[in-house]
Amino acid sequence: MTKEILKGAIIEQLQRIFDPEIPVNIYELGLVYEVNVSDDNHAHILMTLTSPNCPVAESLPQEVKEKALGVHGIKEVKVELTFEPPWDPELISDEAKLELGML
Repeated sequence: MTKEILKGAIIEQLQRIFDPEIPVNIYELGLVYEVNVSDDNHAHILMTLTSPNCPVAESLPQEVKEKALGVHGIKEVKVELTFEPPWDPELISDEAKLELGML
């Protein structure tokens, strides 16, 4: 499989993880900044949380890693947590904003 197909499959998996406080998946919420797949099928996911004190700060990155590892062909996953830039509601996709009544 190509890197782009693997990346798309990882994103599909991440869209199945929902924020516990906002009924939107973490990808549409804008918590996932980057998904990259290397030539040797290792994935690197750069993500953030809605706040550093988020109640799922420990469990959410682990869930992201497990979902990405579940993609056939992915050999290794590194999840990197960052707070630069900090998450902002402007990062929410238009589709999710519509669902949340923000548009």
